[in-house]
Parts: sequence; structure tokens; C-alpha cells
Amino acid sequence: MAIREFRMPDVGEGLTEADILTWYVKPGDPVVDGQVVCEIETAKAAVELPVPFDGVVREIGFPEGATVDVGAVIISVDTAGAAGPQDRAVAAAPAVTAAAAVGADAPARPERRPVLVGYGVVESSAKRRPRKTAGGTAPGSRGPAAGPRPLAKPPVRKLAKDLGVDLTAVRPSGGGGTITRADVHAAAVVDIGTREIVERPAPTPAPAPAAVVPDARETRTPIKGVRKATAAAMVGSAFTAPHVTEFVTFDITRTMKLVEELKSDKDMAGLRVNPLLLIAKAVLVAVKRNPEINAAWDEAAQEIVLKHYVNLGIAAATPRGLIVPNIKDAHAQTLPELSKSLSQLVATAREGRTTPAAMQGGTFTITNVGVFGVDTGTPILNPGESAILAIGAIKLQPWVHKGKVKPRQVTTLALSFDHRLVDGELGSKFLADIAAVLEQPKRLVTWA
Repeated sequence: MAIREFRMPDVGEGLTEADILTWYVKPGDPVVDGQVVCEIETAKAAVELPVPFDGVVREIGFPEGATVDVGAVIISVDTAGAAGPQDRAVAAAPAVTAAAAVGADAPARPERRPVLVGYGVVESSAKRRPRKTAGGTAPGSRGPAAGPRPLAKPPVRKLAKDLGVDLTAVRPSGGGGTITRADVHAAAVVDIGTREIVERPAPTPAPAPAAVVPDARETRTPIKGVRKATAAAMVGSAFTAPHVTEFVTFDITRTMKLVEELKSDKDMAGLRVNPLLLIAKAVLVAVKRNPEINAAWDEAAQEIVLKHYVNLGIAAATPRGLIVPNIKDAHAQTLPELSKSLSQLVATAREGRTTPAAMQGGTFTITNVGVFGVDTGTPILNPGESAILAIGAIKLQPWVHKGKVKPRQVTTLALSFDHRLVDGELGSKFLADIAAVLEQPKRLVTWA
């Protein structure tokens, strides 16, 4: 008998623990090198783990739902009873869709192309991470190739450690390339699979409920992984930036008619056209007319950072938490290009392939609460941004149009902004401009 142990890997570079979501094998099952044996959830992503050797499962170290420290043995395999050719073919049949996270010495297999959910294909072959010596570098290794140490103050480093954020992957916004607390909070809003938020989504399965005691008056559910990181980011934003929210209710009938016309336009053939597309375009026009809205507060340098580009974020709620991927340089895109970008953003997120880079560097966010039938809300700023727009439900309502009460399509927009750098005048003008464009969509041309 030759027992080999597979330990919980650090799949996020700096994370200290992960939750086991699902086991795909049980004791007695044959496994092969590269076969996915379980799915875990960290504060960064949901990840499938492949075992790095052949054999027969001897023991499962932790049950589903357990929180496991990095380095703990999660599964042991008897490699003396390695899977035969037939077992190997059966076990290896599914496509490998997990990171090459390995916990023991195993020969490199260049033909394997495992995928870490949300991070893409891992190009290198699977190898054990070199063991660090007291000096921090494995014997015979060339040391890390990550470049200079990220610039961040000790409290920011502690925050990053608590949230499981890798500082080398964080885009700094502070003076001299310093990483701020807002940057860390923004990076903590993690990438996982999401659903379409442009139109009313289909009901999604609820998370597994906590154990319920008959006649109990309370049920407690531990907050872990994505929800834990998102909660910390939202608390940090809510109690750091002084929020102000303004509302505007208006007639959006002409925009809804334009949506239908564009669906049959040959220049938009094959593209997705919906109200969110034109609302996003209206936001970009309003940013051009009020550029000071597209800024960030640098606490460390005590400066307002004006952004001359718009990375447009689209907030998405999922059973595991909130993610906000953004469209880079959305301000420079034509309407067809913006439609393609929105479709790609949604498709990528639904497949769980949103990268951390896609959720960093956002400058303005749109959240569509109207898909749930909600009239409006008071959204919390995405960390590091100065404003966020909530779209309410679009409903047929009585409205005074050309001196007469008629049924019109009406909606309410809510704009929350950071009052440290956006005053009431700027916030009001920006919100009014968005509504004006959507009331008279010809302004998409005359104001662009």
C-alpha cells in the first residue's frame, strides 16, 4: 500500500482557507492524474480541483460544507492500486475544467490543459509548488518572477490578507502607484458564474439551506467565500464614502420604440438590443457632458483622480454573491460594439469565466433592479468609484403627454454618488442628462 495525500492548495495566491462545496468521488473510486475530485469555494472564486496522481481513493478528509485551511489533507489515495487502462479511460472522459492545483510530487504532464474557473487556461504543466526555505525561495529556484513588491501601507496589507486579495493582482489608484483600501475592496468583489440581468432572470436554485431543527425559531447560515468578501467590500464602501442618492421619474416611451426599431436595423443584425444597451449609451453621453462625475477619491494622497476613460461596470447578483465586471473603454465604443461587449460580458460571467482583471479598474457602475419588478433603490457605490446608477422597472403608467393623460412607458432612475467629490449640482445635472437622453433619444446623436 502506497498512500499519497492531496492537500488543500492555495488556488488564489495568498488565501488561507476554502469551503468544500461538492465531492465528485468517494472512497473506493479509481482516480487518475488530472481528474476533478471536488469543487471548492474561496473568497475569490468557485474552483474545481484535480487530483495530481493515479490510484484509488482511500479516505475523504472533510465533508461537503466544511471550511478547510490551506495545507490540510483533503483526500488520500492508494497509488499502489492505481487505476487500470479501463478505469483511466472512464475517469478521464470528462473534460478537465480545473486549475492545476497540486499538493504532492507528480510528474509534469504537458498535454493537460486544466482551467481555473474565472482565470482561464493554465498554460504551464502541473508541477508541485517549490517549497520555500527560511529565505523565502526554494533551493535551486530562481525565485518569484512577480516583479517589485506592491506598494501598500500595513493596514491595507492586513485588509488584503483578511479578504484573501493578492496585492500583486490589484490595480493601484493611489499616488505613486500605491494600493488603497478602496482598491483592495474592489478586488475582493470576486468572479463567479452569474446570470443575465438585462431582462427578468429565470428563478435560480436557492443555496442549500442550513440544518433546520424542528420547531426551531431561528436558522443560522455561515457567511463564507464570495458573500463574505462582498459583504466586507460593501461595508467598507458604505462607511467610507458619504453617499447621496437622487431620483428621477420620466417617460421612456421613445427609447422603448427605438429599441424595437433597432432590432430590425441591418446594422444591428445578430446583435442583442434591449433597454440596458440604450441606457448604457445614455450614461456614456452624460459622462461626456459631465466628466467630473467619472472620478475617484485617493485617500492616501488626498486627491481627486479624474478618469479620462469609462470602464462601465454591470452589477450582477448570483446565488453565491455579487460581481461587477466592466467594459473597458466603453466610452470609445459605437452602439454595435457596445452591444457586443455587453453580450460578451454576460455570456462570460454566466459560464464562470470572468477574470479578476475584468472586475478591476471600473469607473462607473449600472445596476438593474428593475428586472426584479422593483421601482428603484438606493445602491451602494462599487468600491473605488464615485457614482452608481440603479435602473427601475419600466411600466405602463398614466402620464401627461402633450397636454393629455395617456398610457406611457415610465421608469425611475436612482443615482448614488460620493459627496466628497460629487456635489449636488453635478450629481443632479448628470442624472437629468441621462433622463433627457432617454426621453428624447435623438440626443444620442445631437449630444454625442
